[in-house]
Amino acid sequence: MFKDFFLGFVKIHILYHAGREPICGVEILQELGRHGYRLSPGTVYPTLHRLERDGYLFMQKRVVAGKVRKYYAITGQGRTVLDEARRKIAELVDEVLLDR
Repeated sequence: MFKDFFLGFVKIHILYHAGREPICGVEILQELGRHGYRLSPGTVYPTLHRLERDGYLFMQKRVVAGKVRKYYAITGQGRTVLDEARRKIAELVDEVLLDR
């Protein structure tokens, strides 16, 4: 049940980091772990693929240390969604955390 609630947060984290620089699955798993999310690759990789399929991310393959890795970067549509999410987050913080 908790996973359903936090998957939206995970998607916003992914869009945010993909907006700063292209990211690969391993990097986003590590970054989400720093924030206390304990997610398996079986959750993160399908989420990346869905965000790409839905037009929020685009993927480029790169060879790193002899291995092909998929790197994801935010699209214009992804940036629009992230900007709207920021407004909604600010409103939620005001209401839920600051009781305004």
